[in-house]
Amino acid sequence: MKQVMIGKNDAGQRADKFFEKTFPSLPKSAMYKYIRKKSIKCNGKRMEISQRLCEGDVISMYINDDFFIGSKFDDNANDDKVLEFLAAPNKISVIYEDENILLADKPSGIAVHDDESCSADTLINRIRHYLYDKGEYLPQNEQSFAPSLCNRLDRNTQGIVICAKNAEALRIMNEIIKERFIRKSYLCITAGIPQIKSARLKAYHRRDEKTKTVYISDTPETGSKTVITEYRVIAEDKQKQLALLEVGLITGRTHQIRAHLAHIGCPILGDGKYGINKLNRAYNVKTQALCSYKTEFDLSDRKEDMLSYLDKKVFYSQKPWFVQSFFPNSDLGIF
Repeated sequence: MKQVMIGKNDAGQRADKFFEKTFPSLPKSAMYKYIRKKSIKCNGKRMEISQRLCEGDVISMYINDDFFIGSKFDDNANDDKVLEFLAAPNKISVIYEDENILLADKPSGIAVHDDESCSADTLINRIRHYLYDKGEYLPQNEQSFAPSLCNRLDRNTQGIVICAKNAEALRIMNEIIKERFIRKSYLCITAGIPQIKSARLKAYHRRDEKTKTVYISDTPETGSKTVITEYRVIAEDKQKQLALLEVGLITGRTHQIRAHLAHIGCPILGDGKYGINKLNRAYNVKTQALCSYKTEFDLSDRKEDMLSYLDKKVFYSQKPWFVQSFFPNSDLGIF
């Protein structure tokens, strides 16, 4: 028999969701059976699958030890696995931090999560290492929660990424993002100067899952979804045929900015997938000139939220490398 104490970051979850995350080796069918037969109890009493767990609840589990494999309750668990994030550096560029959230300025060249490279050096691992060293994240005290990113950026895109430091902040921030109470603005350099200096573009987006490539069309296609992208030209270099753009997303699709600007004949400089490699080599740019540089919160409709204090706050990244390299005298008024 093993007992699990429900902590602050586990509270509020449905029982079945908690078990799925905490005990990955416990099949749903077995979980349902054990709950039905009272082999899994809450505070010594029968529990329901849909029951919401409360802080301080004690879960008693009279089940086979095989179902604890892969969890922190596995007697043969490897502690190194639990602490594998420590293999990543602990240095991050913090834009803003409080007890609930952290905004980091992700550098170009680092993935936000684990990817096919299998490198431990990801943004989320760096943040967890940073919080671990501060004593704010102790995996041994958590059952199912770890600090988590609320948004993501491509490996070669710089910019602001939001991390939730507790479960309630994660839940609320995910709702805020889903309901579009956050506006994110991007800076980029395009190879080619848009003829229209400010526009709202509408097209159709289709992703090839095998090649992980996005295709944009002016008319709907099977499986396509609408994309809407806004931009304005901030500065331009007619001699080099380069433009500095501020871009806003009305929809948020994979590779939307990169693919949409390429579709209108102005791909992002340095983009190896949707750009012009000949130009990228000519300007010796090996990573895409794209940065999520501004994040604005408008929480006037969510005044009762734990994160309502972020209302009307605006956060900026560090000045992107490509602005200094190609438009050092541009008047952005923010850096």
